[in-house]
Amino acid sequence: MCALIGNIHRYDELLPLTENRPLATLPFDCKYRLIDFNLSNVANANIKSLFMVFNEGETKSVFDHLGGGKEWNLDGVQNRFFVHIYQDYIRRSDSNRRYYELVIDYLTKSKSEYAVFMGSKFLCNIDLRALQQIHQAREADLTVVYKRATKEKLHSSDIVLKLDDNNIVVEKASVSTLEPTERVNLCTDTYIIKTDLLIDLLRKRQSAGIVGSIESLLRDTIGPNTIAYEYTGYLNNIYDIKSYYDANMDMLDVKKFNSLMYSSQKVYTKMKDEVPTYYSSTSVVRNSQFATGCTIEGKVDYSLISRGTHIYEGAEISHSLIFANNKIHSNAVVRYAILDKNVTVDAGVKIEGTKENPVVVSKGTHVTQDVIGG
Repeated sequence: MCALIGNIHRYDELLPLTENRPLATLPFDCKYRLIDFNLSNVANANIKSLFMVFNEGETKSVFDHLGGGKEWNLDGVQNRFFVHIYQDYIRRSDSNRRYYELVIDYLTKSKSEYAVFMGSKFLCNIDLRALQQIHQAREADLTVVYKRATKEKLHSSDIVLKLDDNNIVVEKASVSTLEPTERVNLCTDTYIIKTDLLIDLLRKRQSAGIVGSIESLLRDTIGPNTIAYEYTGYLNNIYDIKSYYDANMDMLDVKKFNSLMYSSQKVYTKMKDEVPTYYSSTSVVRNSQFATGCTIEGKVDYSLISRGTHIYEGAEISHSLIFANNKIHSNAVVRYAILDKNVTVDAGVKIEGTKENPVVVSKGTHVTQDVIGG
């Protein structure tokens, strides 16, 4: 197999967190990035060739995190990864021809019998080798991964699948047609297809001058000979601040944490050697997670704290996500909030949102006054 990861969707509902980074490199569970899960899926399946697409203006955090790809075994003699920057101006001016040419060239040179595609907003830990075995056994044109879900977990851009008793797709539908309490088969935008067939489909789109992406092509290809593979592990659909916040908070639930992090599939991330987190005699910690390099002198309750953060004596953090290198000074209060990287909160300042509407503080902000309500 070769693999393709698409990261070109922009979700305004995730701003300001995605102002200068793609959804894929959003921090997760203190020390990971969301893209780590797709990269780990590729590494665990021993896939040696990977093609990734990102929007223009969003790639700095991608290269900072990926480096040479060592952590995911992408820097070996036989292993390769490629990053394509999806430029809006060029896409519009040439009807996506250059994008199609690059993907076709990659697929041809990969010399792989099968191609796996994964989108960026579904957080899961899937065994791609099992997916390949099902695809081969059923001799399908296309196999798509689905997850049972309720409408509250869906975005308006998602599609759902109607299946027969043999898990063959009978129909695909939009979210708008669903009843609120209905459980559905959510398409996770993970697909496996014969490489030659995917090249043929791309060439047809190119000849027709259709502007689009691999993901939109594969969605359109779902039809009568498409097999559906059910993913039964932990999955979260991340498309706005609330869904992102909830996915992180799920990691404080032992069952959900173990389902995602301690399945048969190991999760890899960029290594960063630091001293352990230091807890002073004044610290009070309950049901929280911490990355390395932090100094904790205050109170932390039901929160996730990323690397290099200093929480001073008297500060109180609860139900919050604190990204890397933050400083929260004495007697400050942070509740139901997401603090991006390099935020400084002055002494005595209160930042407070709600469970349904967490406050988001942008990267590099110096908070000198109370922020209430989001």
